[in-house]
Amino acid sequence: MEKGKGVMGSGRRWAVDFSDNSTAPSSRDIPDPPGFTRASVDQDDSNLTRQKKDAEANWKAQKAWEVAQTPFKNLLMMGFMMWMAGSTVHLFSIGITFSALWQPISALQGVGKVFEPYKDNKVDLLGPKLLFIALNLGGLALGVWKLNTLGLLPTHASDWVSSLSPAQEVEYSGGGISLQ
Repeated sequence: MEKGKGVMGSGRRWAVDFSDNSTAPSSRDIPDPPGFTRASVDQDDSNLTRQKKDAEANWKAQKAWEVAQTPFKNLLMMGFMMWMAGSTVHLFSIGITFSALWQPISALQGVGKVFEPYKDNKVDLLGPKLLFIALNLGGLALGVWKLNTLGLLPTHASDWVSSLSPAQEVEYSGGGISLQ
């Protein structure tokens, strides 16, 4: 074989012939070694796949519970930020309060998307979803409480005075003539 020429020729030094030789013994003709059965290999493979599926289901369940507990961290952070903002109405406290209201609302709208990666027939997502919803409702309640402390919720009768009808006049007074 000349240098620079292709390897098309039959003069190659290292080659593997994959052609079918019917005279060569097949793997079925060779007996298994003592103590080895092909059925046990198949059973071991099925056990391994079952163990892998169980491990994956356990991992998914653990991750789903971790995702369900993430709003708790947000609750603590948002509560601290609201406390730092104070109880006076100004731009910072209103921004923090509306952020505290918006985050749980948007999280509650996307509950299905949050737990989508963890869907499996072996994983029960009801508990993590309920915890996620409960913690987000707690965050929403924290935001509503802050609105109340800022005085932005109409909770007193004086907040509704404009919608009340005028009071009926019970007595009349008039200017009088002074007789002295």
